[in-house]
Amino acid sequence: MANTKSAAKRSRQTAMRSLRNRSVLTRLRKMQKSVAGEGGMKDNQSVQALISAVDKAAKRGIIHRNAANRRKARLNKARTAGAATAAPAV
Repeated sequence: MANTKSAAKRSRQTAMRSLRNRSVLTRLRKMQKSVAGEGGMKDNQSVQALISAVDKAAKRGIIHRNAANRRKARLNKARTAGAATAAPAV
């Protein structure tokens, strides 16, 4: 229990921020599962949307900047590997 008015306000603010951040993280996880699922890596539009969402989360401080870069690198690596296997070399 907060002892001062300012501590009570900080507690309320922290609760609202954590709820907002949790919803963003949940959305990122769902987007990643849909992209990693059936044929998602072939769909460049969904991968671009996921990269944009990761960038926005990093900009807001919801995920760390290096974690965002790591996720994007893994996405691009998987996308290029999927494209290489989908199109046979001539």
